[in-house]
Amino acid sequence: MLGFLLDNRDLNALAFASKSNLNFQFNASWSCLEVFYFKYMGKLYLVPTPIGNLEDMTLRAIRILKEVDLILAEDTRTSGKLLHHFEIGTQMKSHHMHNEHNMVDYLVGKLKGGENIALISDAGTPAISDPGFLLTRACVEAGIEVECLPGATAFVPALVNSGLPNDKFVFEGFLPVKKGRQTRLKLLAEEPRTIIFYESPHKLLKTLAHFVEYFGAERPVSVSRELTKLYEETIRGTAEEVLKHYTEKPPKGEIVIVVGGNK
Repeated sequence: MLGFLLDNRDLNALAFASKSNLNFQFNASWSCLEVFYFKYMGKLYLVPTPIGNLEDMTLRAIRILKEVDLILAEDTRTSGKLLHHFEIGTQMKSHHMHNEHNMVDYLVGKLKGGENIALISDAGTPAISDPGFLLTRACVEAGIEVECLPGATAFVPALVNSGLPNDKFVFEGFLPVKKGRQTRLKLLAEEPRTIIFYESPHKLLKTLAHFVEYFGAERPVSVSRELTKLYEETIRGTAEEVLKHYTEKPPKGEIVIVVGGNK
């Protein structure tokens, strides 16, 4: 039986062994169960969703979400509207920062059992300041194939349209709220590359004031707000100028801050 399986294995099994970097070799030491196991495990798909404009959903993302056995969604109510719009009827299950630790083993088991699973966040690419890293790491360690589709990510258009150097940059995500914030800002004040932050509207003024304090009033800053949405805007200037603008016009919506590096 083993000889039959080895003689008739297909290129998919070989490709999987190569992609997963497991360096497995098909030889006489393999059992029938091992050959079957690695050939028929499921795949985890990381699928970006629009950050605002539904036209940014790719055809490939729609197809994958229709074909998988299960969709993991950060908020099933939010994602339910997206799936309804694109007539996707695949079963959903909640997967967010409060339950992702407890679900990893369960989900790895389903993938090992042959189910294909897609992970989406409320907006953008999973694992970028959103759940996804823990499950991806567990799949890699278990030899389960992971495929990430290209698609919407808020910091990319914010960086590109900032007018600041983008050949080298640092993505910081959200700054610490309290503990470690001052230490982080002092360290980043010396960073020569362009720096990208995510921020909420009610903390933007505090963060911009900290940039003036730690980076200097003349440090170039670009704030992109509500990217791809109806009221999208990008405000560019010095840290002091951008702080003055949003002091007079309180911000709303999702925000990406791009800061020039230390010269």
